[in-house]
Amino acid sequence: MKTTILATLMLIGALFLQTSRLHAQEPAPGKAATSSDQNLEAALDQNVALMRQDLRSQKKQLIAANLKLTDAEATKFWPVYDQYTAELTKLGDQKYALIKEYGMGYGTLSNEQALGLIKRSLALDEQIAQLRNKYVPIFNQVLPGTKTATFFQLDRRITNLIDLKVASQIPLVQEQK
Repeated sequence: MKTTILATLMLIGALFLQTSRLHAQEPAPGKAATSSDQNLEAALDQNVALMRQDLRSQKKQLIAANLKLTDAEATKFWPVYDQYTAELTKLGDQKYALIKEYGMGYGTLSNEQALGLIKRSLALDEQIAQLRNKYVPIFNQVLPGTKTATFFQLDRRITNLIDLKVASQIPLVQEQK
């Protein structure tokens, strides 16, 4: 898990630097981006997608190792978990898009753009909390309350660890001069 998180952080750092460079080298208005820029961006997107998939796999392994399920519970739990993860991944896609947009505008964000990004980020946080609230009773239909609580503790701990590591790699918004 630790290796995957570090690799993800390096990739996000590389993505941030590359998107910042792409932005700095943007063609003049009316001039199209080069295919080289587009290929680089597509490659970064693909690498991030692979890393996110690996993180989801590792998260599932950690949950399986720490959430002691009977065979009957596991049969019911994992399909619900996969459904929950699919919905959470869609929100993760939006979070990645925000990070990418921030990287593209780094150092040149207007006040309005910066406020727009933070408002969208906070709205995503709310959507994630709403998704967890939605799934508590669903998980509780297939698991006892203590195991439902344990699952959400594990989910939050792993997510918080990843979020903290990612956030530490993203530079603070710079005021335009």
